[in-house]
Amino acid sequence: MFTPEVIAKIQSDYPSKFGVPRQSGLVKAYSRVVFEKPYRVKEALRGLEEFSHIWIIWYFHKNESVRFSPTVRPPKLGGNKRVGVFATRSPNRPNPIGLSLVKLIGIKDGSLIIEGGDMVDGTPVLDIKPYLPYVESVPNANGSFTEEKSKVRLYVDFPPVLLYKIDENHRESLIELLSIDPRPGYVQDSVREHGVTFSDYNIKFKVDGETLTVTGVELLND
Repeated sequence: MFTPEVIAKIQSDYPSKFGVPRQSGLVKAYSRVVFEKPYRVKEALRGLEEFSHIWIIWYFHKNESVRFSPTVRPPKLGGNKRVGVFATRSPNRPNPIGLSLVKLIGIKDGSLIIEGGDMVDGTPVLDIKPYLPYVESVPNANGSFTEEKSKVRLYVDFPPVLLYKIDENHRESLIELLSIDPRPGYVQDSVREHGVTFSDYNIKFKVDGETLTVTGVELLND
């Protein structure tokens, strides 16, 4: 039986599963891939800097489901319609393995600085491979049910008095994260206040129609 090795861990601004972008590339936030000691060698990364994007293969270590289900309810379908697990990227699958395409920003001290990650802080990394656009880019591919809402973004009303509480380096990424609506797909309540954690902040917000309004900002561990 093959036992995969954890070669690295992710350092990101997503401390919990709730609020993590549903796919890579949706939010241009920086993360870091920190290699474990046996793999923290320059020779293993030689030539990687010549690629603009990389694939990261990782483990859904916070997935609490242990029972296999042949169907799941994707958030993009409102959480009501079931489709086959292999027609989704749900973490609830026979082998809880994730696949993310990210932009490689740089290599520093044996770590990779990436943009567009969709991984919780501490995520174990199983492998890294370069993205090959000449064989892996398919412009006319069909994305099925994921296409309908893939380009829809909410307008984010972030009152200046609250926005100024956010570190300047995190503001753009946070607004991007809020614009893709962190709520589960089945939640459409315009009255309820929601919360999402990002970096060192807990953000409170409400959504009414196509507008997300930030109602509060709390500094974590303050």
